[in-house]
Amino acid sequence: MDKKKIIVIASVVVVILCGCVGHLIYSLSEKSAEHEEMVKLAEMDKKEMENEYAQFAKQYNEMKTQINNDSLIAQLDKEQQRTEELLAELKRVKSTDAAEIARLKKELATVRAIMRGYILEIDSLNRLNQALTTENQQIKAQYSQAQTHISSLQSEKASLSDKVAIASQLDATGISMSAKNKRGKNARKIKDAKQLVVNFTIAKNITATTGMKSIYVRILKPTNEVLTNGNTFPYENKNLEYSMKRDIEYTGDAQNVTLYWDVNEFLSAGTYRVSIFADGNNIGNASVTFEK
Repeated sequence: MDKKKIIVIASVVVVILCGCVGHLIYSLSEKSAEHEEMVKLAEMDKKEMENEYAQFAKQYNEMKTQINNDSLIAQLDKEQQRTEELLAELKRVKSTDAAEIARLKKELATVRAIMRGYILEIDSLNRLNQALTTENQQIKAQYSQAQTHISSLQSEKASLSDKVAIASQLDATGISMSAKNKRGKNARKIKDAKQLVVNFTIAKNITATTGMKSIYVRILKPTNEVLTNGNTFPYENKNLEYSMKRDIEYTGDAQNVTLYWDVNEFLSAGTYRVSIFADGNNIGNASVTFEK
């Protein structure tokens, strides 16, 4: 082998290695971003709960100044202390402690229900004492402001939830399709093809749900007709014909998948398109051009 050929081969190897390293760095960066989104979502949920607890504690304190009923004031004081204790517990809990967050969320629902009961009771007392009407309206206004702030947090949390949902979708990479002749060898001409072989990899995804997954592959001929036996699958409120289906058990790690289509018709030269679907999503596309 002469020196020029060696230099060319070495250059190709360097380019391939650079591409692989770049893809690895991009994948690690993407997974890190997904994890940060999930942590931020949990922190937002905890912050939203802290705001509600704090607002309820403040309301109990303000409600006590509006009445002259010692028995009711004692009840409100007791509920205020309990609310402040729960708030203190919540602040000590890490946002990633799912069990404790779930427990304190249930407690928050109870606090909210009790608060509604006291608001109704005080409203009834205020009807008997017109002098307290203005102060009662101020409480309601403050409660409305708190609800507006909480709604804003909920909207931001919903946006983060959408990002996490997108990140949890499967992704088909390295999609390829080859034609095999009757001896199982690569067919250089599409007219000699007896079988089409589709290969791809379901990429690693730590945010995706694991378990059994149905993978559907559609092969479109240059005429935009689908290679199919008439089988369909649901996609975006309609049924699409597919060429091949494979059920896999997805564990979250990268998984190679190969599917075969037996050719029983004339295939013309041109560009064939491959589309892959899973969990109601289009997870990958590729195109391959075959000669006559």
